[in-house]
Amino acid sequence: MRTYEEFATLLVDRPADGVLRIVLDGPDLHAVGADMHRDLADVWTAVARDESVRAVLIRGAGDRAFSAGGSFDLVESMVEDWRTRTRVLREARDLVRNIIDCDVPIVSAVNGPAAGAGLVAALLADVSVVGRRAKIVDGHVRLGVAAGDHAAICWPLLCGMAKAKYHLLTNEVLTGEEAERIGLVSLCVDDAEVQDRALEIAVRLAAGSPSALQWTKHALNNWYRQAWPAFEASLGLEFHGFGGPDVVEGVAAHREKRPPRFT
Repeated sequence: MRTYEEFATLLVDRPADGVLRIVLDGPDLHAVGADMHRDLADVWTAVARDESVRAVLIRGAGDRAFSAGGSFDLVESMVEDWRTRTRVLREARDLVRNIIDCDVPIVSAVNGPAAGAGLVAALLADVSVVGRRAKIVDGHVRLGVAAGDHAAICWPLLCGMAKAKYHLLTNEVLTGEEAERIGLVSLCVDDAEVQDRALEIAVRLAAGSPSALQWTKHALNNWYRQAWPAFEASLGLEFHGFGGPDVVEGVAAHREKRPPRFT
């Protein structure tokens, strides 16, 4: 089993008794590069085996962002190389499965942008605390690929099919207030209060009955497990898209700071 020190792209500390804090810390608003993508997928198996951890808090470093999503260097390498695309597909599956199967309660604290692989952890967390000016967006279809990752498995359950389709198809950005209104997140608070409130909740969970909390989470997450075939299909369709022409235009549009022109 990997030790926490081996997850070099993640900062890990223990801010309170029984609470493990995982901090995303990287360039470009904590964009998820190749190494962080692997670490973010695997760290949950280490957490699940650590009997000293009774709650997890995940956040972005500082107060500017949770995570801007996958780095465009990683996306371009996936487009260009089949082996990279295959590896990242496996990691993307592991990320969702490992969070769902980690019975330790997870709290996410979201300031600023949350997208892509970072958004997976933010929304699959058991309790999500977001700032009013948080910017939540899936972003896949704007890039030119299907909304895979976590979207098909949890958005319809969290906010209903109509809202899920609207935001996943249009990529309209959700503020923290709107995300709470439609049920996509647990709680919206003032931006300056996000980290303290999330830690307060994590401490409260850590003080609870480990077996009662973990078994309740495990039972509730069977809703996600029932949706696993839909997730596998969406993930396969997303990564099929990384071999097509639309994602090339999507990446170019981002690099050139212009709207994409899909043909």
